[in-house]
Amino acid sequence: MAQEFTIKSQQIEDKINQLLPSQGGFQPGVDFSASTMVIPTIDLTESAEGSSLRLDLQKAMDFATSFTHVNNSTQTLVSTTGFYRVFGTSIRGDVANGSIKIFLDDGTTQKTVFSDSITANSTSIPPTSVIFDFVVFLSAGIELKGSSTPSNLGDLNVATRQIADITGNLTNPLNF
Repeated sequence: MAQEFTIKSQQIEDKINQLLPSQGGFQPGVDFSASTMVIPTIDLTESAEGSSLRLDLQKAMDFATSFTHVNNSTQTLVSTTGFYRVFGTSIRGDVANGSIKIFLDDGTTQKTVFSDSITANSTSIPPTSVIFDFVVFLSAGIELKGSSTPSNLGDLNVATRQIADITGNLTNPLNF
């Protein structure tokens, strides 16, 4: 037979009342009891959230990672719904005017999410390289595109990997 003890700790009572308001809320006079019976507690939080990996590992590159090189054109980077990690480099030459950008496109409107543009009165601008790494959400009908113009401006090198589907279920690296 298990022996019961009464717990008289205001800190513990306050925390339990905060976490479990249906157990008496912040009403005075609620006693908690303990038993000598040991009941194991199992934390299923990560599994319940749909992942068994830390977030940094879940976003790792794998064979499902797509790579696109953009120069003097506009290209579709991703057209499937979901959450995507977008990372890479923008390498700009020493031209006077030009635009390198990544944008969301719904067919009528564009929303820039990354830009490495330049407008200047001189052609003696030093070349630059910009590293980017961000996450975008694509709903139905939205595409992620990249553009680089003119051809002598530079290059946009973009890798993309889906990290969650449209409902937020995490996508682990391929073959994990």
